[in-house]
Amino acid sequence: MEKEKIDFLVEKARDLRVSIVKTLHKSQSGHTGGSLSAIDIVTALYFHVMRHNPENPRWEERDRFVLSKGHAAPALYVALAEAGYFPKEDLMMLRRLGSHLQGHPDSKGTPGVEVCTGSLGQGLSMANGMALGLRLDNSNARVYALLGDGELQEGQVWEAAMAAAHYRLDNLCALVDANALQIDGEVEKVMNVFPISDKFRSFGWNVIEIDGHDMKAILEAFETAKVSKGKPTMIVATTVKGKGVPRFEHKASYHGVAPNDDELSEALLCLGCCIED
Repeated sequence: MEKEKIDFLVEKARDLRVSIVKTLHKSQSGHTGGSLSAIDIVTALYFHVMRHNPENPRWEERDRFVLSKGHAAPALYVALAEAGYFPKEDLMMLRRLGSHLQGHPDSKGTPGVEVCTGSLGQGLSMANGMALGLRLDNSNARVYALLGDGELQEGQVWEAAMAAAHYRLDNLCALVDANALQIDGEVEKVMNVFPISDKFRSFGWNVIEIDGHDMKAILEAFETAKVSKGKPTMIVATTVKGKGVPRFEHKASYHGVAPNDDELSEALLCLGCCIED
């Protein structure tokens, strides 16, 4: 992988982290920890991996992305804005009445959003349907779905996992943002879902394990998924909740809390910029 491309994506992810904390601070509502843990993956998808067209969001040959962990909508919104689906100024209207940027993704209101998500556990099923439909259309487009590790506590995820393997959906690549925390604390203590990789392997998936903040590893995993045939791929990405801002890192308390003024200033300093930037 070209060093220039990796460096570009690492810097892009940093910029999007800045946008996330500014957006959440402005709204004073939303999910900080899981948005920051997922943004390296989302950055790789929108700025290197996926085929998509901001000028034509419904382009038939586009790859599809399903943010199954819909509460991490700020990560999706900042990527869409950066890619040109809507003006960046719209981010400051997050969760406002009448805004097209609601607390969870809304496919009817936000350009670039494929499906409404937020009721956890449903995204992988919807991704399965997209993958099956694309196969019927003889399309080369791929489907990507991002789940949270706490979300794996939902039984529908495992029905979808079984179906994806049964139908040999090799045009589907799912990921788990495995930051080990959820709103009530440690995933392992709330309802243990580990070992994640072994479970998906037992369901018949091709499984890749990576550091979800290592951009080179992320890109290589996506490339491996593209050439895997006969079964769906699950990328289990070990991540840090709140990644990039030490005050937020490894803390379930920042699952659904927006930064206050002091926390914003500290976060921007950690990310290498100031509030005026």
